[in-house]
Parts: sequence; structure tokens; C-alpha cells
Amino acid sequence: MKTMEPSAREEVSQSDQTHTSMRTDCQGKPPLTARLEPWMTASGTISQLHHLVQEHGSPLNLIHTDPFLRHIDALYQVAESHQVDFDVYFARKANKCLAFIDAAHSRGCGIDTASENELHQVLEHQVPSEKIICTAAVKSEALLQSCIVSGTTLAIDNPDELSRTALLSARLDRQAEIALRISGFRHDGHQLPSRFGFDIEKILPLLRDLQQSAPNTLQTLNLTGVHFHLDGYSQAQRISALRQLLPLVDQLRDMQFPIRFIDIGGGFPMSYLDSETEWNEFWMTHRRALLDRQEPLTWQNHGLGLQRVEDRLIGKPHCYPFYQSLVQADWFNGILSAQYETGTIASALRKRTLQLRCEPGRSILDGCGITAARVESRKQQSNGDWLIGLSMNRTQCRTSSDDFLVDPLLIPAMDESPLPRTPPGTSGFLTGAYCTESELLCLRKLQFARGVGIGDLIIFPNTAGYFMHFLESRSHQFPLAKNLVYHPQTGQYHPDAIEDL
Repeated sequence: MKTMEPSAREEVSQSDQTHTSMRTDCQGKPPLTARLEPWMTASGTISQLHHLVQEHGSPLNLIHTDPFLRHIDALYQVAESHQVDFDVYFARKANKCLAFIDAAHSRGCGIDTASENELHQVLEHQVPSEKIICTAAVKSEALLQSCIVSGTTLAIDNPDELSRTALLSARLDRQAEIALRISGFRHDGHQLPSRFGFDIEKILPLLRDLQQSAPNTLQTLNLTGVHFHLDGYSQAQRISALRQLLPLVDQLRDMQFPIRFIDIGGGFPMSYLDSETEWNEFWMTHRRALLDRQEPLTWQNHGLGLQRVEDRLIGKPHCYPFYQSLVQADWFNGILSAQYETGTIASALRKRTLQLRCEPGRSILDGCGITAARVESRKQQSNGDWLIGLSMNRTQCRTSSDDFLVDPLLIPAMDESPLPRTPPGTSGFLTGAYCTESELLCLRKLQFARGVGIGDLIIFPNTAGYFMHFLESRSHQFPLAKNLVYHPQTGQYHPDAIEDL
């Protein structure tokens, strides 16, 4: 074994200490300890952060594409092990940075777009149209036309989209590439609810009626795939959907539709936390707090989806399941291995010469980003809690769920402030810049082992998937956060190309 030089040992030791203190200097009660990629706490990143925030403003998003490529490669490896024709279509809506488009394209991936701007940006980055799908929930005529003209596949969601696409295709004298989005699958004796797609029981009668009454309509459409979107992260529900879609594909082919692929959408799970024990302990303690059996863990005892009715709690958590044990490639492997007919779903796909596609976003962005914000003020309330004001607003690290349930990190200010730090053991809440009483960046109470000072940086880990951009807002005319890309060859950060648009 090679002996480490004293200076190298010192550097590793210092890095470990920095890593530990960043965690312990800002923790929830009880803690929810973030999974961190090495680049997030590397000495090069930490040493640059204050300078980067000073130059580019607070908050600041930092991204790195290496974990993204690693997760994509793992999915392809699973499909290859089952000898399944497979393709990943990165869900662009999960992060707007153009570096991820280029990284995905370098692996031969496709891109899932959800708006006209997303589509045009992807085309401008030289992604061929046959590697793009448009799944926008609502599609304007301009978006439909752009897809038809460019040859981008449209995931058709409803009869109006089908009719409008056919009319536009006829007017443009261009056949539209389409996939039909299907919903209404049965699972465990119940129909899975969804606002997206054609009911699986109604799609064949609709197409047969069109073949008889409006054959010219179908001639303008090249139906080559079926697609679905399911809410949540259930492996079993996706297996049920595939078991119902495979015979549908057989029937569509019998009707002379050249179906080449099934697209299972996104919803691949990931885990933000390493510890299941911490996750369970948090919810057990939070439930006790909501029943007044201990001090609250959240701002004004916010339920995070749970509500107290007399002496019991109803509802369910309105947050991402930040700890999950079966994730990403292993979760995907379980789908391909699931039983179907006399074999597996994988063998059924091979038998039919069907390509399987998916549209992951969050899960392949795992470990790809952090968001840094500067402390600007501290104020103690009458109950003893402190409000820590950051140059940031809540839309810059939030999705549609109630909270970001991962402990932030703290990096002390470079320069000593003329104002003293808050006392060691300070506890309280991170607040943002919007002028509302509800402007909390984290609803959980946090504890600061060595206090908080003006100019300290709070780091929100693993924010690349949705948290950075999904709800970001320019209310009060605040600028949007800048986005910088890490270049491992130089160890430096440079603005993402999205900053030039």
C-alpha cells in the first residue's frame, strides 16, 4: 500500500474536519443527514464558494454532470443485462441548465421536453428530432407546429390534441410523429387516477371510429408509440401498467399501427438520505409534536401534510419520500424482471421487438447540484427562536411539496463580521426575502452548534432535481439565481449556457 505523504494526510484530515463541521454546524432536530457527492464538499468547491457568491450573487446554483452520466449509464447497463432495446429521455423540466442536455446527448440519450422554449433549446444544441419527445401538459398551436415541422414525437394526451395535430399536419403537409399517452390502468382492484392520457378502455374504440369515419385524419399521424405518466414512485403500479399495455400494443399492431416503443415516463425513485432510522425517527417525533406530546419540530407546528383531529392524525405526508431503499437502477431492474405471460416483462419486450423508453429527471440528477445562499440577518423572537434571514426566496429551493426535508450545511464567513455571531447552540428557522409571514426556506427548526454570523453561507444539498428551478420566481423583481457548472479538469466553475439566453 502506498504511504501517504504528511501534507496529503493533513489535507485529507482537514477536508474530513470541514465536512463534519459543515454538517454539525447546521442540523435539524432530529437530524436528517444528506447524502453528499464528494465534489460538493471538496476543498476546491468550499474555497471558491464565498468568491463565487460574491461575484454572481445569492442564491447561487452549482451543478456537476458526472453523477448524471453515472446514473444514466447504470440504467443502460440494467437494460443491457436483460437484452432489452432501451433508451433514456432526460426529463428537461427537472433542471433548466443546458449542460445536462449536452451531457445526455454525449451518451446518445434522448430529451423529454415540456414547453416550446425547452424544445427549441434542445434542437439548437444539435439533438436530433428523433431523440426528442414533447410531453407538455398543455400544448399550444405554436408548440404542436414546432414539433410537427421538426419531426419531434408528440405525446398526445387527449382527443383535442389528436384532432388539432391531425389538422395542423394536413395544413403543413407533414406527417406528425406521435405516441398516445394512456391512463386508467387497473392496480390492486382499483383504477389509478390521472389527469393525463386516454383511458385504456376507450382508446381502441376511438381509433376504430376514426379509421371508419375519418381515415384521412389518421393518415396525417404516424403512431409509433404508447406512453404513460403515473404519479408517485410505485414499482408495482408501473408493472401493472406494462402488463396492460403489452396486449394493447398487440391490438394496435393488428390495426396496422406501427408501434415501436413503450414509454414508461418518469418517477424513478431516489434517496436524499443515507439513514432510514433518521427518516423514521423524524416522522415519529413529528407526529408526537403534532399531538402536543413534545416541542414542535416545525414552524408553528406545521403538519407537513398531517392534520390533527382531536387526539388522532389524519392525512399523509405532503413531501417527497426523502429516504427510499429501492432506487434508480435497482428499482428499474425489478420492473424488467417482473413476471409476464410465461416469462418476464423484459422477455415480452424482446419477443415483440419493442423498445422501452423512460423519462427520468430527479433520479438521474441525484448528486448533481447544490444551492448556496448568504446569511444577511439574525433576529431572536420572544420565544427564544432565531430567524436567520438569507438572500434567497422560498421558490429557489422548493417544489410543489411542503418542504425540503434535508439538513442544510453551513460554511462560516471568510471575513470576521463587526457583528457578533449568535450564541453556540442557537436554534431557529431559515427565512427568505419575500414580504409574507409564510416566507420560510425550511419549515423544520434547525440548530447551529457554533452560532450563525453575517456572511455565513447556507448550502442546500442535492437540489439539481426540480428544487432549483421548478418554482423559481422573480417576484419583487429579484433576479433569478445564477447557474454555474463545475469543470473537473480545471476545478473551476463557469456560467451555464442558459445564462446567455
